[in-house]
Amino acid sequence: MSVSVPGDYVIRSIRADEWPAVKELRLRALRDPVADLAYLETYDDAAARPDSFWQERAARGAEGAPEGSGVRQIVAEGPGGLWIGTLTVLVEEAGTTDWAGFAVERRQGHVVGVFVRPEWRGSGLTKALFDAGVEWARANGAERVRLIVHPENGRARAAYRKSGFVPSGRTVPLAGGPGDHELEYVLER
Repeated sequence: MSVSVPGDYVIRSIRADEWPAVKELRLRALRDPVADLAYLETYDDAAARPDSFWQERAARGAEGAPEGSGVRQIVAEGPGGLWIGTLTVLVEEAGTTDWAGFAVERRQGHVVGVFVRPEWRGSGLTKALFDAGVEWARANGAERVRLIVHPENGRARAAYRKSGFVPSGRTVPLAGGPGDHELEYVLER
């Protein structure tokens, strides 16, 4: 998948050999001022992971990954080949349980790891990434696509609404303790 988009960037799936760029962009995302609200890992934990972790992560989410891998990482590649944004879509199968312990009622895509470099925010890039991710999920049989967002992450919630996602009404408890939760947003077919 590779789509040229107005705005001097190309939206495409990653390749397995691009693991150094996967690592670099993830570490950059984990340094974002709202990273503690947006991601379930810290910069220090991610930075300590061996190269083999990043190689495996890239291979699982890459174009040409083994059939049924159920994961795709999509990037926006800007001028000079710089990765300026990313998201990953996981396919969750009906009849299974998701990472939070909820039953998955129908095949769905789950968007995670959304990040756009600050200088590209507000350019339409986030929506272009979501459009590509939703297209991939639907092509892989997803009946709906969802994501989880912290209620205090207003910037992300606004971007997700612009991309067509709406609150489902479900809250997802986090390990941080009582009152620590996230909100599920969905995009129905």
